[in-house]
Amino acid sequence: MSDLLNGIRKRLESASFPDLGAMMEAYAQSAVKLAHDEFHHELDFSSDSIDALDEILILVGESPERDVDFEVRLWGSYLGEVLRRRYAGIWEMTQYPGGAMAVPAIDVRGSRLFPLMKVYRRLTVGEEEDLRGFYSMVTERLGKPAQVN
Repeated sequence: MSDLLNGIRKRLESASFPDLGAMMEAYAQSAVKLAHDEFHHELDFSSDSIDALDEILILVGESPERDVDFEVRLWGSYLGEVLRRRYAGIWEMTQYPGGAMAVPAIDVRGSRLFPLMKVYRRLTVGEEEDLRGFYSMVTERLGKPAQVN
């Protein structure tokens, strides 16, 4: 694990956050920094950044020294923030379908999205769990982005 990644991990894991949304945003912002400094990719919370995120996850998935739990929180938070911002959703802890414990999810008009679980599957299953396909499916089902004044 790189010194930068170790530093980010220690900072995030020792921080106190006022709520789940603040925590997920902090992890997502850290993902942006790590993407730039370690992987030379720009993540800007746009739809276009999903492909760069997928490329990063391919590299992370190939690393023998990865910490899957932390990588899932880091990159899953970024994916979640892209979706939350696009649809003006809110972070919440909720039970994953078929699971026994609560995980971070995004509520968008009553639909629940599980970006951390998607990143977990991308890292552990492989390319058939690509993020572009997931993102396309979500945007097709949820429709136009939220109108924010």
